[in-house]
Amino acid sequence: MAYDLQEQEQLASMKAWWDRYGNLILTGATALLLAVAAYNGWRWYERREATQAAVLYDEMKSAVDANNVGKIKEVAGTLLERYPRTVFAAMGALHAARANHESGDPAAAKAQLRWVIDKSGHPEFTLIARVRLAGVLLDEKAFDEALKLVTGDVPAAHATAFADRRGDILLAQGKPGEARGAWQQALDKADAQHPLRNIIQLKLDALPPPVQS
Repeated sequence: MAYDLQEQEQLASMKAWWDRYGNLILTGATALLLAVAAYNGWRWYERREATQAAVLYDEMKSAVDANNVGKIKEVAGTLLERYPRTVFAAMGALHAARANHESGDPAAAKAQLRWVIDKSGHPEFTLIARVRLAGVLLDEKAFDEALKLVTGDVPAAHATAFADRRGDILLAQGKPGEARGAWQQALDKADAQHPLRNIIQLKLDALPPPVQS
C-alpha cells in the first residue's frame, strides 16, 4: 500500500530524527542497562558475602559459648580478611577483642577495637568499641588517651556508657569530684531498666562525701 504524501513526510522526519539522535539513544540505553546489571550484580555479591559471613559468625557464637579463644580469634581473622564490609566483621572483632583482653593479650584486643573504630564503617559498633578501648587503656593507665575516646557528644543510647567510663577514668586520675559529676550524668541519662544503672549508683555511693567549701 502506497504511503500518501503526509505519511511520507512523517517517515522522512522520523528517519532524519533517528539519524541525528539514534546513536545517542542507543548509547544511553546501553549504559542504563549496564548500570542496572552492575547494580543487581553488586546487590547479589553483597547478599552472598553477608550470607557467608553470617555462617562464620554462627561459628564464632558457638566458640564464644564454649570459651574457645583460639577459635574466636581464627574466625574473627577470617571475617576481617574476607568480609570486612559486613556487620558480622564488626561484631566478630568486638568478640575477639573481649576474648583477647580476658586471655591476657591487651595488644591484640586494642588492635581489634581500633579496627572497628577506624575501618568497620558501622557507627553503632564504633561507639561500643570506643568505650571498650577506653577501658583497656584505663587498665594500662593511659588515662589521657582513654578520656579522649569517651569525650564529646554521642547518641542518647550510648550517653550513659560514655559518661560511666569517663567517671572510671577520672577517679583513676585522682579526681573524685569530676568522677562524681560524670557518674551523676550517666545516672541521669539512664532509664530505670538500664543495665548500668545499679552499678553507677554503687560507684556514687562509694565516693567520699563532697568537700564543703
